[in-house]
Amino acid sequence: MMTAEQIAASHKANVETLFGLTAKAFEGVEKLVELNLSAAKTALNESANNTQAALSVKDAQELLAMQANLFQPLAEKTAAYSRHLYDIASGTGSEFTKAFEAQSAAAQKQFANLVDSAAQNAPSGSEQAVAMMKGAVTAANTAFESVQKAVKQATDLAETNLAAVTQSAAPKAAKKK
Repeated sequence: MMTAEQIAASHKANVETLFGLTAKAFEGVEKLVELNLSAAKTALNESANNTQAALSVKDAQELLAMQANLFQPLAEKTAAYSRHLYDIASGTGSEFTKAFEAQSAAAQKQFANLVDSAAQNAPSGSEQAVAMMKGAVTAANTAFESVQKAVKQATDLAETNLAAVTQSAAPKAAKKK
C-alpha cells in the first residue's frame, strides 16, 4: 500500500509534468505561429515585388520570362518551410515522448514494487500465482520497450527520408535557375 505522503508526492509529480508539457506545447505553438507569420510576411513582400515587376513589363515575352522565374525557387522554399515545420513538431513531440517515458518508467517501477510487496506478503502456496504475475509484468515491460524501439526507428526513418527529400529538392530548384 502507498502512504499518504507517497500519493501526494505522486500527484505533485504528475501536476508538475502536466504543467511542464503544457508549457512545451505552448512553446511549439509559438514557434509555429512565428514560422507562419514569417512565411506570410515573406510571401506578401514577394507578391508586392512581383506585382510591381509585372506592372513594369513591356511585352509578352518579358512577362513569360518573369513568370517562369517566379516559380523556380518555390520548391526550395517549400522544402525549407516543411523542414522547419517538421523540426518544430519533432522537438515538441520529443519533449512529450521524454515525459511519457519517464512517467511510464516510474509507473512500471511502482507497479513492480507493488508486485514484489504482494509477493512477500502472499500466503504460502501462492508461489505459482506470484511467479505468473511477475512473468506477466516482465512480458508487458518487454512489449512496451519493443514498441518504444519500433516508434524510435520509425521516427528516425521519417527524419532520414525528410532530409533526403529536402536535399534532393534544393539541387533541382537550383538547376532550374
